[in-house]
Amino acid sequence: MPVEEFVAGWISGALGLVLGHPFDTVKVRLQTQTTYRGIVDCMVKIYRHESAYCLAPFDLIKVRLQNQTEPMAQPGSPPPQYRGPVHCAASIFREEGYRGLFRGAWALMLRDTPTMGVYFLTYEGLCRQYTPEGQNPSSATVLVAGGFAGIASWVAATPLDVIKSRMQMDGLRRRVYQGVLDCMVSSVRQEGLGVFFRGVTINSARAFPVNAVTFLSYEYLLRLWG
Repeated sequence: MPVEEFVAGWISGALGLVLGHPFDTVKVRLQTQTTYRGIVDCMVKIYRHESAYCLAPFDLIKVRLQNQTEPMAQPGSPPPQYRGPVHCAASIFREEGYRGLFRGAWALMLRDTPTMGVYFLTYEGLCRQYTPEGQNPSSATVLVAGGFAGIASWVAATPLDVIKSRMQMDGLRRRVYQGVLDCMVSSVRQEGLGVFFRGVTINSARAFPVNAVTFLSYEYLLRLWG
């Protein structure tokens, strides 16, 4: 039923988002900043110095807030540039105009359009491969298929995810890139081809549990209501 599928998808997606958001913050920091020695160092510094308050519904605002490194509520420290999602959105609109709110939108679209195909194709393929004919996939199969579907889609998505994050941070202080292609060329010229896979490890570490939980809860709710 369409209504049941919508509600099941909404709940399972929310569970996946809650589980994966801390990893997403670390991923964005590693992709756009050079002050961290690795994943663990980034996690420790974020936990020690900052609060996680990136709750904006828009990817641009999420990335801007995730890159905000000023410690909060510490005497003598500079105040954060953004006080929250609404203030962040208002500041971007005031300083960068209406188009500023859509910075990185092309890279986001180019990232998500093909990778959604990889995502569902991997999940369906693994479920069919390890499920006997005429039966529903077991919970273990759903967990494994969902986890590997998430990894496969993020391996495919990471190159454009790097570009998206950089485009979204561009304009915060000054414009560096003229567009998606210019961002790609400049990034490769300055940092080599490896820049396109910066953050792929944390993406994969996040993708497996997030998408395993997402698909398991989705399938469970559909069966419960079916």
